[in-house]
Amino acid sequence: MTQRTDPEPPRDCPLCPRLVAYREENRRQNPDWWNGPAPSFGDPDARLLVAGLAPGRTGANRTGRPFTGDGAGWILYETLIKTGFATGTYDARPDDGLTLVDCMITNAVRCAPPQNKPLPIEEATCRPFLKARLDALPRLKVIVTLGDVSRRSVLKAMGLPGSAMASGHGTEAEVGGYTLLNSYHCSRLNTNTGRLTPEMFEAIFRRARALMDNG
Repeated sequence: MTQRTDPEPPRDCPLCPRLVAYREENRRQNPDWWNGPAPSFGDPDARLLVAGLAPGRTGANRTGRPFTGDGAGWILYETLIKTGFATGTYDARPDDGLTLVDCMITNAVRCAPPQNKPLPIEEATCRPFLKARLDALPRLKVIVTLGDVSRRSVLKAMGLPGSAMASGHGTEAEVGGYTLLNSYHCSRLNTNTGRLTPEMFEAIFRRARALMDNG
């Protein structure tokens, strides 16, 4: 009998030694931070899943909510509000009252990695949680992946090779019973350099809405 994986790792998940050591270092320096795997956030009946790569040290690792407290969160949540996937006001803190609508946000790797770069072994170790998160969303239709590493992680969680879908912003494919849309990551680097504009990012979520409503 195959043991079922919970879609959310335990608060003190022990599976990745380097990430555990980094978590403990952050906990010593900032004991009032979350300092644990960032749980998925949103609607358990969501038709849209947004998949990032990993929590930022001063973002979700600090606040305990994905994309909350770092630069990427502003454009992500403001875009979700604008496209009808969130209500309320984003105020960069987990108690701001923001609610996701028909949408959930998760990360391929749930713990903050040093230099914001998880190792391939850490991606693989955390992948059962990503697969379990996909399996636990009964109405899921569309997955927006933020960056090519996230795109490859989602494909591998479905048992497919990372090359099963083309890379790049705006690529789209029907895989594993879902539609995958890939976006450039909404990092400050990409938005400040104009590689990802607000209009480009908003178009991804408007496309997701059209696929959900017309599919």
